Amino acid sequence: MTNTHIPTILVVDDDENILQVLEARLLSAGLSPLMADSAETAIEMLAGEPVDLVVSDVKMPGMGGHGLLKEILEHWPHIPVIMLTAHGTIPDAVGSIQAGAADYLTKPFDGKELVRRIRAILESNQPERGVAPDAPPLPTTTGLWGGEAPAMARFLSLLERVARSTANVLLYGESGTGKEKAARYLHEASPNNGGPFVVLDCGSTQPTLLESELFGHVKGSFTHAVKDKKGLIEEADGGTLFLDEIGNISPEMQTRLLRFLQEGTIRRVGDTRERQVRCRVVAATNADLPGKVRTGDFREDLYYRLKVVTLTIPPLRDRAEDIPLLARRFVDALSNAQGRPAPGLSTQAMNRLTSHAWPGNVRELKHTLEAALVFCSDSKIDAADLQLDPMPGAPTDPTPRAQTRALSLDESERLAIIQALAANGGVKKDAADALGISRRAIHYKIKKYGIGETNN
Repeated sequence: MTNTHIPTILVVDDDENILQVLEARLLSAGLSPLMADSAETAIEMLAGEPVDLVVSDVKMPGMGGHGLLKEILEHWPHIPVIMLTAHGTIPDAVGSIQAGAADYLTKPFDGKELVRRIRAILESNQPERGVAPDAPPLPTTTGLWGGEAPAMARFLSLLERVARSTANVLLYGESGTGKEKAARYLHEASPNNGGPFVVLDCGSTQPTLLESELFGHVKGSFTHAVKDKKGLIEEADGGTLFLDEIGNISPEMQTRLLRFLQEGTIRRVGDTRERQVRCRVVAATNADLPGKVRTGDFREDLYYRLKVVTLTIPPLRDRAEDIPLLARRFVDALSNAQGRPAPGLSTQAMNRLTSHAWPGNVRELKHTLEAALVFCSDSKIDAADLQLDPMPGAPTDPTPRAQTRALSLDESERLAIIQALAANGGVKKDAADALGISRRAIHYKIKKYGIGETNN
């Protein structure tokens, strides 16, 4: 039977003119609007009316938009919320997204864009409401990068929350931490997941070609422009554009990118016509962008447009608890690709893996294990099979962490427990025996040091 449900949208704003304009816009789009002039009135309406989505202003008298969002998340968590915020109060929108809002728009906004986002969010919620039972479920972060370590668990929790919106995201992370993987998840779990995911590495693209790559060009606009070309921003329309190494773009490109983010329009090189494009932008860098802003090498207004939400991926050295899981996963996947049985990892090999500083992070771990498969016997990877280079300028002694700094007593004890758990398959009793301590003691220390949960 065809579903004829007309979504009900509750609009909350203390400006009567905005309520009238939005009511007309939603009616013309085939939606059913409810209007409230305060957060308190909206709560009364939510208690007595079935509502599919809420659009709320942030700044209002009384409890305001943030108070309303908190109430909805507590009492009606299934109802998504889009926040409206005045230009120049982007931090309010950032706080709303981090608190659990589905999306935000900056005033003044285009009514058609609001309707588009409403429909995208409602469609993304359909599987939960039973409207589209055959639709694939949204991806989860389970198993993406481990998550046993507290630092990674916190990051994954934020990643899942932010993915449900279409807000721009700035990803920080050292080389090899998995920034593109995180960006892809942000796309696949977002309301834009039906659109394309487009990637551009700003660091490896020649500055003279970057403008054409991003914005496209028309035939004859320069010597080798033999035909019209659509740029990557246009290719990402309705989806997500991932700009890696964003800190490397020139001042001229910063200006053009800022205009796109502000206006939602682009102009191909050599063209006179503006083209409207709507996509989420996820930018990534391992550079110090605030430092570049202070020195004038990166535009401050562009920086704030990109960093609506900021997420930082922890380096591998700060989440040693995840190394055993990642190592086994890489060994299994690499062995399967080579058509060979997956070897095990000796206790000495695992100890060495969990002790290394990993300047290249997860990418370095994968490459190390790929090389180890070449040298190892068919049944086991040993410590001698691991080609691990010391940090530049560090002593050659392979003592754990010697290449970074001396560890405190607590840090040494924490690392010893992690290594013992890794060497004993996560079994606490066996790890305690190996360390010469009681099972009660190891349970206490695991809790004390915040070591991720393992098998009993």
